[in-house]
Amino acid sequence: MTPMLELGWGDWLQLFTHFMTLSLLSVGGGITTAPDMHRYLVDQQGWLSDAQYTASIAIAQSAPGPNILFVALLGWHVGLNAGGIGPALLGVLVCMLGIILPSSILVYVTSRWSHQNRELRAVRAFKLGMAPIVIALLIATGWILARAHGDLARDWPLWLLTALTAVIVWRTRLHLLWLLGLGGLLGWFGLV
Repeated sequence: MTPMLELGWGDWLQLFTHFMTLSLLSVGGGITTAPDMHRYLVDQQGWLSDAQYTASIAIAQSAPGPNILFVALLGWHVGLNAGGIGPALLGVLVCMLGIILPSSILVYVTSRWSHQNRELRAVRAFKLGMAPIVIALLIATGWILARAHGDLARDWPLWLLTALTAVIVWRTRLHLLWLLGLGGLLGWFGLV
């Protein structure tokens, strides 16, 4: 557990502006900025432990609702580490407003413009060019989350299953629920 933090208003403002910046970089969703959130919250500031960070993402991704909820949990944990329920609620507010406001405003303005100019060659090229960036950001997020589970030599079945699942998703139209169910069965039998 991370020791009790002392966060001043300047720290909260810095957290808010960092998440505002990440909001503008979150092409493909907030989860694509998870590696930089880890760098900032865990490595640079020390406001969260690695376990708190990973648990926040795991809990939010397994819960029903939008996947951006992991940002609320990150803010919650920062606030709890800073002194209790009041700072935790402030952490949720700071992180969620920071990650939602800039991208929401940008998407609203640009979607109206791009819809009006959808036949322009530059608009079509931009949409096609963003796909590899989103894929790379998602791979970086997966790498950060997988790195917390140990080394390749010890956990090679898990890494092999992850790679195999990625290939199946890429090359087939098999529904993801079948793969999740298979992964759950393999885990239940202790094979991964």
